Amino acid sequence: MEWSAIWLTLRLAMVVCAVLLVVGTPIAAWLAFTRWRWKFLLEAVVALPLVLPPTVLGFYILVAIGANSPVGSLYHRVFGHRLPFTFTSLAIASVIYSLPFAVQPMVAAFSGVDRELLSASAILGASPLRTFARIVMPLSKSGIITGAVLSFAHTLGEFGVVLMVGGNIPGVTRTVSIAIYDHVEALDYASANQMALLLMAFSFIALSLTYAVNRRVWAVWPLHR
Repeated sequence: MEWSAIWLTLRLAMVVCAVLLVVGTPIAAWLAFTRWRWKFLLEAVVALPLVLPPTVLGFYILVAIGANSPVGSLYHRVFGHRLPFTFTSLAIASVIYSLPFAVQPMVAAFSGVDRELLSASAILGASPLRTFARIVMPLSKSGIITGAVLSFAHTLGEFGVVLMVGGNIPGVTRTVSIAIYDHVEALDYASANQMALLLMAFSFIALSLTYAVNRRVWAVWPLHR
């Protein structure tokens, strides 16, 4: 069992989940409440990783953070080493790749909040930010939890994107999915099976907890239409 690959994958999934909660929440809120007629363009951009082959997405991310790109050259000047094939590059690629898995459940939850409650809050003098924090967020716990868990579980199983951007460096960018692929290539099916079962167990537990928590959330805040 390659514990270094397991720990790196879990650390990557936790980082991606935390970043997407911070970045994805305002994006989802804007998509849910804006009346801009062209918002479908941003919706398409957010959903693009769902339809793009991982290798295509990984290639363009690699080009975007490479040494000749503005992002890559700035990173090299600040930190003294290149961005590709590092844990940071894995995190950036995974955030982009898992973005729709976090944003779309939150958009659905935010859109389902009763607009009359928002109007009443505005009439009482609450700011939009306070209304969002005190009304929208509590009533959207189900979508937020689902987005967080789906992005976490999706990151656990990433292969094409992380291989393109991070390569296969033990202890640095070698994730569980890449380790499984290497074991299969070496015809070491026993080791591949062990790690695959562990990954499946992690994913099953995460999804089971999501359904269990969501059921309890709706028991506390039932929907009335």
